[in-house]
Amino acid sequence: MQDLDKALADIAAIRTQMARGTEFRGYGPLTVAATGLLAFLAAGLQVLWVPDPLNDVLKYIALWVAAAAMSVVLIGIEMVARSRQIHSGLADEMIYAATEQFIPAGVTGALLTVVLYRFAPQCLWMLPGLWQLIFGLGFYSSCRSLPRPMFAVGTWYLALGLSNLAFAGGVNALSPWAMAAPFGIGQLLMAGILYRSAGADDAEG
Repeated sequence: MQDLDKALADIAAIRTQMARGTEFRGYGPLTVAATGLLAFLAAGLQVLWVPDPLNDVLKYIALWVAAAAMSVVLIGIEMVARSRQIHSGLADEMIYAATEQFIPAGVTGALLTVVLYRFAPQCLWMLPGLWQLIFGLGFYSSCRSLPRPMFAVGTWYLALGLSNLAFAGGVNALSPWAMAAPFGIGQLLMAGILYRSAGADDAEG
């Protein structure tokens, strides 16, 4: 029985290693593009529903957290479906590998938001920039299993996050564009890279 358990553990380790070394193709360009458009929609809703975000920060956070949750659900549903179709026998391992790379960034962003809201409300204007920095770092973590040009997307989020921290304070604090431009354009850029990569793979096949 111990030999069987060891053999099964070795097989599982090999499958996990294979998954980590294989390009993940579970992200669909159309769905990723839809999340970029969702960021612009959320910015429009902010203009209508949260015209003074500095004095209504909780509603601001709720709006953008809801937009992020919708994006995660959309991408997650398609990621599972595409992975089972494209990666077949390695689908579970590929999904797990792709997900675990982003989990630390997601948890950090959520906890940081709670801490700032509870203990440093005077720093909440920094949220857009901090969210983008964290998302960019999470993106870098997953780049090794994505097409090589995807590195540019992580760089975009880091650059825009730093720009927001440098210039988006004062009267520009929590502007809808501070979220719409980085996430909207960033997701559309990601979708474009995925589309080009899929076309190149088809051409090679």
